[in-house]
This record gives sequence, C-alpha cells and structure tokens, in this order.
Amino acid sequence: MNTDDIDRFGDLFSVTTARLHGVSRGRLRRTDLAAPFHGVRLRRDAADPLENLTDQPDPYQRQRMARVAQARVYSARLHAGHFFSHQTAASIWDAPLPLEFSIEGELLEGADLPLHVSASGFTPFPRATGIVGHRTLQSLTAIRTHDGLRVTSPAATWVSLGTLSTRDLVALGDYFCRRWRAGHGRRDVGRAPLATIEEMRELLEAGRRRGAARLREALDLIREDAWSPRESQVRLVLVGAGLPEPGLNIDVHDARGRFIGCVDLAYLGQRVAIEYLGMVHGATWAADVERLAALRAAGWTVIEVTAPLLRRPEELVRRVAAALGLAFE
Repeated sequence: MNTDDIDRFGDLFSVTTARLHGVSRGRLRRTDLAAPFHGVRLRRDAADPLENLTDQPDPYQRQRMARVAQARVYSARLHAGHFFSHQTAASIWDAPLPLEFSIEGELLEGADLPLHVSASGFTPFPRATGIVGHRTLQSLTAIRTHDGLRVTSPAATWVSLGTLSTRDLVALGDYFCRRWRAGHGRRDVGRAPLATIEEMRELLEAGRRRGAARLREALDLIREDAWSPRESQVRLVLVGAGLPEPGLNIDVHDARGRFIGCVDLAYLGQRVAIEYLGMVHGATWAADVERLAALRAAGWTVIEVTAPLLRRPEELVRRVAAALGLAFE
C-alpha cells in the first residue's frame, strides 16, 4: 500500500496496526500525527478529545469526561488481556467520584489525570507513560464491555477503590446499586441496578483487598434509593450524628391525594423534608421554588441544603434535629 495513505485507519489508530499494514516508521513520526500515548497516533486535523472539556463548568463532570476521553484514545493500543479499572472504570460507568488533585493541591485536568489499566492472570503488566498499571487475580475481578470499552464490572470497580473515604465509597455504591422503582413521573422504572450489594460483598470476600475494613463499613451503609452523591452525603451526616435515618426520594401528596413532589430525604411521620439544592438554573430553579412552597403550604417543614451548609455538618444536624424536635448538642 501507499505508506502515506493512513486514511484507512481513521483518526485514531495504533502504531502496531499501521506497521502491520506497511506504514513506515518515518511516516508515523510526521508532524501531522500526534502521539497521545506511546504506540497510539491521532491525526492532528481531527477533533482533540480533550479540547472542549474546559467549557464544562462542573469540575466533577470535567474530570469524568477527561478520564473517558483518555480511555477512548488509549483503547487503540489496549492489549487483549488488559482492561480499564479503578477511577477510570468508575468514570466509564458515569459514577460519582471525589475530585483528584496534584501533590501541590491543584485540580487535575485533562491528560494530567491518571489512566488506570489492569491485567489479570499471566497477561503482561500494563506499562506506558501516563497510565497507572495494576495486576489482579481473575477470581478477584469481573470484566464487561461498556460503551465500547473493556472495563471492570460495577461491583469489581467498587471493590477496587478501597483507598477512597467511607463517604465516597457509600456514594459510589449508592449509584451502582440504585433500584429504579415506580413513582410519579419516574423514568426507566424496573431497570436493573448496575450492581447489587450481594455482588459487591462476594467480590470483597473473595480475597485480599486494599481498604477492606473501610469497604465493609461502607457496604453496610449503601442504600438502593439514593439518586445523587450529595443526597448520600447528607444522609451519612445525619445518621453519623445519631439522628434517625430518613427515607429517600419519597413522593409526597397533599390531603386530597394530589402529587406535590418527590423529596430527596424525608421523615414522613414528622413531615420534615430535606432538599439538596445543587447547580440549578432557569426553569429548573423556578420549578423547585414552586415545589418547596407547595410542601410548606401542605404543612411540611423544608430544610434546604446547599454545598456551603454541607461543609458545616454540625449546623446541618442542628437544623434537622430542631425540626424533628430532638435535642442536639
């Protein structure tokens, strides 16, 4: 073939594939090709997978998107026995993670985020600049293909992240184990959870794990009805302070049986609702204002939780305890 003809490979391809089809090493070193990883070539006139991520205002989403973009690029040279794992796998499953920072305390962006690649059994250890390699026993993991990428299963991903805090492990487990129950206007009713607590427990007990004690602690705190990591954090703050555990995502109706809204966390008997207010704009903000007003008109006490309040857990607990008529010091 014409060694200048690389169009047949698309925008992204491995050096190995190109060499097998007769492309010279010199052609692969030309400046019209970028080398995002050793053994990978990306046409410079193609869209950069990381180029538009700075437009994303949410740093959590920005890091998630960057990990997935990096995985897609690296997948061009992914060994047949290798798979994405740890934080990279969690992001491929669109799961919530804490922000990652550099040693200097700066938020990691784009290609600076580590890419986690694992091997099992006697497969060669994954080595390349920009990746963190891992090895595991086949009996301690499970591999799936998700969105075109070879990745650890949700349960295997969760048990691999024992270095995270208990709070972050619970939020991650809540996401993986969510059950899509019926309710007013809810979508995807009956959809299977990505993982179950039983699957996680089985993999956790299959062998030695980093952070095993923390994983076991978190496993007992995972719930199947949480819809966001912030809801999970609010619940953990309240329960950790000794308050009763609230119900999660409860549909509330007025005295005539008319639907008012779904409440993030609720104490039904005391008619106390706890709502986490994240980044909302326009119509969403207006709808939330009307919903909370309707709850109050129906006799509910509504406690609104913002990110600054969540960073003051004692004040959050004090407000909820007061609404419940409980003493808190």
